[in-house]
Amino acid sequence: MPSDAVLYQAAALCLTYPDDDFRARLALLREAAPQLREFVDHATVTAPRELADHYVQVFGPENRHSLYLSGWRGTPPVRFQDAYRAAGLELTGEELPDFLPAVLELAARTGDTGLLTEHRDGLERLRSRLTGAGTPYASVLDAVCATLPPTRAGAGG
Repeated sequence: MPSDAVLYQAAALCLTYPDDDFRARLALLREAAPQLREFVDHATVTAPRELADHYVQVFGPENRHSLYLSGWRGTPPVRFQDAYRAAGLELTGEELPDFLPAVLELAARTGDTGLLTEHRDGLERLRSRLTGAGTPYASVLDAVCATLPPTRAGAGG
């Protein structure tokens, strides 16, 4: 569904380090993905250094808010690499293939939400922890999780 693809791409941008390129895209993100307005509005009025510091505080290695999906479910990274390869895509850059923004971009480009759905339980736990921490990033996970089928009681994961 095209609107979900736009949301996934926008959410991927919101969940990456908030550099100058991110700040330059805030107006576009606000219009393209109204589901993310709460976060985008927060990012718009927050000083760049404060936003960057908050990102590191929330998603840095010494916290419980990992954006690496294999950590939530124990899925081997090769499973993610296979999904990119099957879509004819190759990861470039420094991020690992299970980095949530990269998985969101994969879903946006291909329309395949299989990896997101497969990791729905982990996404829900991350969403819950972000909500508990009172961070605006929780609203990004709210929007992503709202597009996925509900988890089934008794389903593995």
